[in-house]
Amino acid sequence: MLVLSLVLAGLIVVLDQLLKLYISSNFELCTSVIHRYWTFSIGSFDVFSITHIRNDGAGWSILGGQTIFLIAFTSIVLIAILVYMIVKRKKIGTLEYLALSLVIGGGVGNLVDRFRMLIDPDFTGVVDYIAVDFIDFPVFNFADMCVVVGGIGLCLIYIWQESKDSKAKKLAKAEEAKENCESEDKAQGEDQ
Repeated sequence: MLVLSLVLAGLIVVLDQLLKLYISSNFELCTSVIHRYWTFSIGSFDVFSITHIRNDGAGWSILGGQTIFLIAFTSIVLIAILVYMIVKRKKIGTLEYLALSLVIGGGVGNLVDRFRMLIDPDFTGVVDYIAVDFIDFPVFNFADMCVVVGGIGLCLIYIWQESKDSKAKKLAKAEEAKENCESEDKAQGEDQ
């Protein structure tokens, strides 16, 4: 499963970079997120639009201009995830591998853009292109979606696992208490 997870992460990176290349090649860089190239609507309700902006920070442009820090932080997180996957490979379930693949693929996809920012002075930020129209939300990309979906998936998996482990511990304690009571009853019966 480890190899399949890494292959999936690699495919996510390739798809992310192809989408970013398509957007960069076919849509002019917008100076404002108000400029939309294409909008998906349900009736008169606008759901999301395609635009083309660059973000030199993280989500919500947090840490804007801190490219080196963002590269270092993302690299450390990705290395920690890979070490975790290698060390725990026999204990990780399929859904956890899938969620980790999404996080790795999305993280590397945006990391590629950040490295490009260091190399190419004309490349001014991570390519973002999906704008949610019905709420005020930052423009994002496919890599961002993978990281968020993978992160939420991991949280749900860990909550479910913790709940399952907690129930198993309670059942074990109840079984132990029952055995202790039976042992005491048997000992009292033998004393009489």
